[in-house]
Amino acid sequence: MYFKMVGMVSERKERDIRRLRRINRVRKKIFGTPERPRLCVFRSKKHFYAQIIDDTKGHTLCAASTLELRDKIKKTWSQQAAHEVGKLIAQRALERGIKKVVLDRRFYKYHGKVKAFAEAAREGGLEF
Repeated sequence: MYFKMVGMVSERKERDIRRLRRINRVRKKIFGTPERPRLCVFRSKKHFYAQIIDDTKGHTLCAASTLELRDKIKKTWSQQAAHEVGKLIAQRALERGIKKVVLDRRFYKYHGKVKAFAEAAREGGLEF
């Protein structure tokens, strides 16, 4: 591991700190209420996850991920997989009576998989 100087933070820690700052910068503007819960997105190298969260109670109202779609989709890390997760989360949200949400994209850019997911969720009936 590379250290800049004695007593300084490693490059890995600096990267983690910058990532957490970006997350906090987005999250201080977004808060999920019972009327308009937060639609949170997480991407890993292999899968795509989404949850709808009521921040006042700290409860997850519904969730969806590519783990559930492994039988239907071969590449669980593709834009097509994110699109399918968007459709699935919209369907589950509408079953619970949730129509309006706030999109929490964390530190991800609104591009590629996140954009495909959001467009599919809108097509499914969710309003951002």
